[in-house]
Amino acid sequence: MDLGIKGKRALVTGGSGGMGIETIKRFIEAGVTVTATDLKDEDLEPLRKEFGIECIAGDLSSKSGVDDFIAKAGTDFDIWVHAAGVTGDKGDPLTMSEEAWEDALNIDFMSGVRMARHLCPPMIDRGWGRVVFVTSENVAQPYPEETVYNSAKSALLSHAKSIAMAHSDKGLLVNCIAPAFIETPMTDGMMEKRKEEKGCSFDEAVESFLEEERPYLVMKRRGKVEEVAPVIVFLCSELSSFVTGSNWRIDGGAVGSINV
Repeated sequence: MDLGIKGKRALVTGGSGGMGIETIKRFIEAGVTVTATDLKDEDLEPLRKEFGIECIAGDLSSKSGVDDFIAKAGTDFDIWVHAAGVTGDKGDPLTMSEEAWEDALNIDFMSGVRMARHLCPPMIDRGWGRVVFVTSENVAQPYPEETVYNSAKSALLSHAKSIAMAHSDKGLLVNCIAPAFIETPMTDGMMEKRKEEKGCSFDEAVESFLEEERPYLVMKRRGKVEEVAPVIVFLCSELSSFVTGSNWRIDGGAVGSINV
C-alpha cells in the first residue's frame, strides 16, 4: 500500500523505546528518512547500527534541553511523532510531591509544548505536516494512583486538539494515539515491580494486573508494538488526509466508555 510519504522526513522522540523502534521501522519501509532522539546516546546506538539513521540524544524535559536539541537537529521535518514520556511517581492524588508533579508535567506535557513551538511552524509554512502525540488510555479512564501521569497526558491531548483546531486548515494535521498496556520496557518494569511485591512469576503478575487493574481490557493480554506502529504511520500518511484533532485508542478494550 502506498502511504504517499516516500521522501518525507520524520522525527521520532522516545525513539529507543518499543513503540519508537517499531514506528521507525515502518517509516523506513515507507521510504521516509528518519531522525530519532532519546535521553541517552547509548540507547540510540542500536538504532544507528540496525537502521543506519541519524540519532541525536537530547533531554526534552526542560526548555533549555529542547532548545539545545533543536539547535542540533534543526526543524526541517515533515512528520513528528512524540513518543517521549514516563509513567511518573504513583500514590495518593493528594500527597504527590511538587517534584513528582514537575517531573511528569515537564516530560509528558511540556516537552510536547516546547517541541511544537519549533517544529510546527515550518510545517505550516510548507503547507504539509503530520504530528502524532502518544497519550494514554489514562486520558479517558484515569487511575487514581497515577494522577500525575493522568494529568500530564490529558493536558497533552488538549494541547494537540488546540493546535489541530488552530492550524489544520493550513495543512498541519495533528492527532494522538492512546495505547494501553503495551509490551514495552516501561510496562516490563511495572510488571517486574509487581512480581516482586506479590512474590509471583512475571506471567502471574501480568495476569493479576489484568484481572485486578484492567477489567475492561477484554483481549486479556498486553498489546504489541506491532499493533501500535501501523496506526501511527497511517496517521502520518496521505491516507489520513481528513483526520485531525482525534485520539485513537489502541487499548484492547481497556477503556470502558464509548468513544464519541
